Amino acid sequence: MTDLISRGVAKGLRMTDQRRVVARVIAVADDHPDVEELYARAVQVDPKISLATVYRTVKIFEEAGLLERLEFGDGRARYEDAERDHHDHLIDVNTGQVIEFVDPEIEALQERIAARLGYRLIGHRLELLGVPVKKG
Repeated sequence: MTDLISRGVAKGLRMTDQRRVVARVIAVADDHPDVEELYARAVQVDPKISLATVYRTVKIFEEAGLLERLEFGDGRARYEDAERDHHDHLIDVNTGQVIEFVDPEIEALQERIAARLGYRLIGHRLELLGVPVKKG
């Protein structure tokens, strides 16, 4: 995976210092932050960065195909690097926790369904919503 800054430059984006800060914050995120969370992390690196700058940068990165916008039903748009390895999501509707997973059986089933319907699958998103099962 090429880093977000290099991919932005390759797409012709002007990578200002503040855009580089946002790109670095996204690169180290191991969760699915919304813009406000990205801003809180970016301001730790550059106290002069504004929330408006982070919003604009995220929009620019999304439009350039560098970021993927995720909607988990909580009213917040969240983001992740568009070139991360494929994975699906299980969302705990009580806490909002997002669990990433990959399941070869699900992947194969989706391929079979697409083929049965006369399609070649070129991508998909799977988001499962759940609540923890009480044990005992």
